[in-house]
Amino acid sequence: MSASPQEGAPPFAWVEVDRHTLDVLARRSPPTLRGFFGDYRPPAAQVIGIGDSLQITVWEAAAGGLFSTDAGTLSPGSRSAAIPEQIVGRDGSVTVPYAGRIPVAGRTQQQVEAAIVERLRGKAIEPQALVNVTHNVSNTVTVTGEVANGARVSLTLRGDRILDVIAQAGGYRSPVHETFISVTRGSRTARAPLQALLANPSENIYVRSGDILTVESRPQTFTIAGATGANAVIPFDARGITLEEAIGKSGGLDDNRADPNGLFVLRYEPSNLVREFPNMSPDLLRDSLVPVAYHLNMKDSTALFAARRFSIRDKDIIYVSNSPLAEIGKVAHLVQTLSQPAVQGFAVGRIVR
Repeated sequence: MSASPQEGAPPFAWVEVDRHTLDVLARRSPPTLRGFFGDYRPPAAQVIGIGDSLQITVWEAAAGGLFSTDAGTLSPGSRSAAIPEQIVGRDGSVTVPYAGRIPVAGRTQQQVEAAIVERLRGKAIEPQALVNVTHNVSNTVTVTGEVANGARVSLTLRGDRILDVIAQAGGYRSPVHETFISVTRGSRTARAPLQALLANPSENIYVRSGDILTVESRPQTFTIAGATGANAVIPFDARGITLEEAIGKSGGLDDNRADPNGLFVLRYEPSNLVREFPNMSPDLLRDSLVPVAYHLNMKDSTALFAARRFSIRDKDIIYVSNSPLAEIGKVAHLVQTLSQPAVQGFAVGRIVR
């Protein structure tokens, strides 16, 4: 059940951590790379694109033809000619002597070879052609960020996965537990911790031409304050940490000061997620991000099980309030401190008398 704690609605959402809350948060977990993009193997054959460099060699069946003796031949009287390397122009074509401009963009090497032979038929003596892509820029992935050498990596015909192209860029430089991989494909971007790719091979998805991989170093931390063993900013593993583990990392609740009914996790949540909690004030849902105070009553016997399912996120704040008895104890200590000089003075006066 989720509701405001009092009639005057606070400027934040008050949400009890119960089964419904945990189910909502579980459904809204960020999608994995495989779930976001799928894992579709690239086509078996790559196509040539604008900017690629091609090396074209033409053969003839007998000497004395168009390509038998020319400045571009391999040796006088040979029956082949290597055409100087060409870059595919913006019109998607290259020039072949005696064949003119031949469209190559969007075609495979075999299709371009067939097109050259067809153009030379009747001009050369039983021509044959061989096309090699010497510099591939259209079938590449850009790798940037915390890698040894940011680069545009050419893709192979067998298909390449995320870790394959990162390795070709020299590998990642940041510690594994702080490293995240962002994949940008068109207008969509998804991020996952490197540990997820190492632990689950299905997350190491195939990349596609034009993808941008960004390797980031993002140390994950949460802040804990209040009646705990230590008030501090505590780092945690990129794979995540539960509320139960976070409490343990902070030294647990202070037995003398902590209010077991006063454990809160503070964070900002998207308004469309907060809308799934009942009794939310419409005023809170006007902004895209809503401040949320998740409340957990540690007096409840099921609280530790709920804490084990509740995932802490980067930059969360965990706050444990002081118990009312601790506040009374503070007042008593203050009164004792203030009254002690008077008691001592009275005792000294009696001794003097």
